[in-house]
Amino acid sequence: MGIPYMFKSLSLILILNHLTCLAIISELEEDHEIVGDAGNHVDSWSMVQKKGNQFMLDGQPFYVNGFNTYWLMIFAVDESTRPKVSAVFQEASSVGLSVCRTWAFNDGQWRALQKSPNVYDEQVFKGLDFVVSEAKKYKVRLILSLVNNWEAYGGKSQYVKWGKAAGLNLTSDDDFYSHPTLRSYYKSHVKTVLNRVNTITNITYKDDPTIFAWELINEPRCESDPSGDKLQAWIEEMSVYVKSIDPKHLLQIGSEGFYGESTPNKVQFNPNTYAQQVGTDFIRNHQVLGVDFASVHIYPDSWISQAISDAHIEFVRSWTQAHIDDAENYLGMPVMFTEFGVSRKDPGYNLTYHDALLSSVYQSVLNSTKRGGGGGGSLVWQLFPQGTDYMDDGYAVVLSKNPSLSHIISLQSTRLNMLNSLCSWKCRWSCKKKHAFSDY
Repeated sequence: MGIPYMFKSLSLILILNHLTCLAIISELEEDHEIVGDAGNHVDSWSMVQKKGNQFMLDGQPFYVNGFNTYWLMIFAVDESTRPKVSAVFQEASSVGLSVCRTWAFNDGQWRALQKSPNVYDEQVFKGLDFVVSEAKKYKVRLILSLVNNWEAYGGKSQYVKWGKAAGLNLTSDDDFYSHPTLRSYYKSHVKTVLNRVNTITNITYKDDPTIFAWELINEPRCESDPSGDKLQAWIEEMSVYVKSIDPKHLLQIGSEGFYGESTPNKVQFNPNTYAQQVGTDFIRNHQVLGVDFASVHIYPDSWISQAISDAHIEFVRSWTQAHIDDAENYLGMPVMFTEFGVSRKDPGYNLTYHDALLSSVYQSVLNSTKRGGGGGGSLVWQLFPQGTDYMDDGYAVVLSKNPSLSHIISLQSTRLNMLNSLCSWKCRWSCKKKHAFSDY
């Protein structure tokens, strides 16, 4: 059978990117004395760490181009859908994506991992085992999120339901953050996941370099306490608890990046006034002991207006730059844009806008990494393989159907991978000075 046009286009893009990369490396080799094997650390499989405002792998900076696919564990449970997990990693790897963010929770729902507090479905856990083992096979590391702020996959509302069933007097889903019993439920889940021994690899999760980082909670909000004190106390407690079990892996909160009361001069960057009333505080939250890097999400179509406009791109530029500046000047840690995307269901959506949004985020990261700044990487929301259209919420990126987006993603991977390689060379020039990569 002939190769479909979409795949031919994607293959040609990858070949051109590879040839461009080789040409630039050749130019650098002529101008600089290179000692050792360029980019050798990229192929190793050791734990990713951080030093100052940079991620580190084998003692060298490690910049990330990655993606989200939240449903991997659920698909891995059933033999009929398990191949889709492999397909996601294979397609991601083909365009150089190196980190995937996915859920390590499903609370009290269909195919629940945690059926009730501290009661687990072993078959679902084996599905997560497969996800971790398969990720390593394709050289993709994982950010594993431990609970949801939202009701999807259970989330904090399920914890409150469990508490009420146990006779607790609870009045709000935000009691998840403050009630000692619910906090103990969450801690028990953390302990179970981190101490899980993978039934395929026989490696304990807390010792597995395949895991890039843990995430405390997806998009935490605590609207019942706009001061942010309740959520702050929870972050402080849980960060230390995670690190007490697993001091090896990186840890992030999972925040959207909204500015709060501790930085009134920063709220101008928020997408709307409501953002400073949801109990989160970007600077304050990320100054907590145990948190290793900052997380930010980017959804102008949800936060500003659903209808597409040029103002969205301007917001993306100022939003990303503000958080990169804060990571460098206030937090002294990397920042990763762990979710960003646009829905094809938005009024006025067009591919040109989608390309512009991705390119804007990628350029902000690239501008930072080229000068050794705090922009550690980004994770597009969300990568789907073919045959999963029925799950598409409008944000799905299917590489084989989107040659333009595939090109942008692949090019960013090429650029960041070159930087990862360049930084492992012992050259006569500093990475902060202009070199061949500056014009790429």
